[in-house]
Amino acid sequence: MIRRAEPISILGAGLTGLLLAQQLGQHGHRVRIYESSSRQKPQAAAHVAAAMLAPLAESAISHHRITQMGFYSMARWEEIIASLSHPVFFQKTGTLILWHPQDQSESKRFCSQLNETLKEDPSIAPYQKLDRAGIEKLEPSVSSKLLEGLYLPDEGQLDNRQLLKALEEEVIQQGHEISWDTPKDLTEFADSEWVFDCRGIGAKSSWTEVRGVRGEVIRLFAPEVSLSRPVRLLHPKYPIYIAPKEDHQFVIGATEIESEDLSPMSVRSSMELMSAAFTVDSGFAEARIVESSVGLRPTLTDHDPGIRQIGRCHFQLNGLYRHGFLIAPAVIDAAIDWANKGEPVLANHHHIRTYTHHASVSQ
Repeated sequence: MIRRAEPISILGAGLTGLLLAQQLGQHGHRVRIYESSSRQKPQAAAHVAAAMLAPLAESAISHHRITQMGFYSMARWEEIIASLSHPVFFQKTGTLILWHPQDQSESKRFCSQLNETLKEDPSIAPYQKLDRAGIEKLEPSVSSKLLEGLYLPDEGQLDNRQLLKALEEEVIQQGHEISWDTPKDLTEFADSEWVFDCRGIGAKSSWTEVRGVRGEVIRLFAPEVSLSRPVRLLHPKYPIYIAPKEDHQFVIGATEIESEDLSPMSVRSSMELMSAAFTVDSGFAEARIVESSVGLRPTLTDHDPGIRQIGRCHFQLNGLYRHGFLIAPAVIDAAIDWANKGEPVLANHHHIRTYTHHASVSQ
C-alpha cells in the first residue's frame, strides 16, 4: 500500500499523468511530475485529441471491454470535472451516426456490431434509427443528401484542452510540482521509490511493445455551422468525426496511420477531413482553419490498454490508443487500486491487461 508520507513520482504530464496526479492528490498523497516537453509546446497525444466519449460507437471497432470501461469512465468524468476548480466543457447529448446512400453496406456492418454489443450488455441504451426527418429534428443543418442515420443517446464529449489545463492547475493548487523540460526514466529511481510511468510513446525504451499510431486532426472556426453534438460519418476506409466545441470551434478527425512520423499533415488527409466535414454541413465551406495537428497515439500490440508492475513500487500505464479520454478514469482507478491492494482487483474487473516483471498475469 502507498503510504501518504512517501512522495510519488509520475513520469509524463499528459492526460494519464495529470489525472493520476490529481486523483492521488485527492487521497492526500504528495506528488511530483516530470515531463520531457516544455509547457509551451506539449507533445502529449491528449493535446491533439477530440475527446469524444462514445463507448457504444467505439464497440464497432473495439473489444467489449473498451465499451465497459467507457461507460464506467463517463460516470467518473462527471464526478472528476465537478470536483475541479476551473470549468470544463462536458456534454452528454449523444452521438449522431451518418452515412452516404452508397455506403449502406458499411452501415449494416456497423449496426451488426452494435447489436452484438447490446446483446452482450442489455443495460446499454439501444441506438435509435433515424430517417431524414429524424436527422433534421436533431441537427437541422445536416446535408439533405444524408438520408439515414443512427442516434446513440448515452454518449458525449469534453474539451480536451480545457480539461488538461484544469487538471494541471488543480495539481498545482494541491501543492504538487510539475518539472517541465525534465526527461526521466524508471532506471533513475530506486526500487523503493513509488513511480508511475505515464509517458506514452516516451516509454518505448523500457516497454518495447509500445508503438505510435499517427492521427491527424483539423480545428476549424465555423460560425455558420450549428451542429450541437458529435457526428460520425461512416466510410469503408476511415471513420470521420466532427466534434463541436464551444464558441463555434469544431474538431475534425481523425486519420489512423501505422507510422510514428510527426511531420505536418499531408494534403490528402486535410482534403479528406475537410471534404467529409463539408459533406455533413455545407456551412463548413466558409470555415477558417485554426490549426492542423498531428499526434501519436500510444498503442500496444493488441490495441488494448495495459498496466505493468515492475518491482514493488514501479508501475507503467500505457496503450490507451485512440481511447484515451474514453477510458482514462478506468485505467487510473485500476492502477491506484492495484498499488494500494497489492493485486490488480479493479484492473481484472475491467479486463485491463496486467503485467508483472515483463510477464502477462491477466489476459
